Amino acid sequence: MRVTVRLFAQLREVCGGSECVCAVPAGTSVADVWRALILRHPSLEPYGGSVTCAVNADFAKMTSSVRDGDEVAFLPPVSGG
Repeated sequence: MRVTVRLFAQLREVCGGSECVCAVPAGTSVADVWRALILRHPSLEPYGGSVTCAVNADFAKMTSSVRDGDEVAFLPPVSGG
C-alpha cells in the first residue's frame, strides 16, 4: 500500500522536500512509516524520540495503524518564545 508522508520544519530541510510517497505493507503503523523514512534519510533518526505525528490531519500515536492512501505527517518539536 502507499501512504503520503508530509514533513515540516527541520524534517523537511533534512529530507530536501516536504512530501514523499512510501510503499509499505498492510498492517503498517506510523512507527513503521517513520522507520521506512529513516531508511531513505538516515539523518532523520535523531528526531525519532521527539517527533509528533498525524494521520489524515488528526494527531496520532506512533502505534496508530495506517491504510492505503493515508497521509502521515511528521512534525519536529516546536520551541520559541
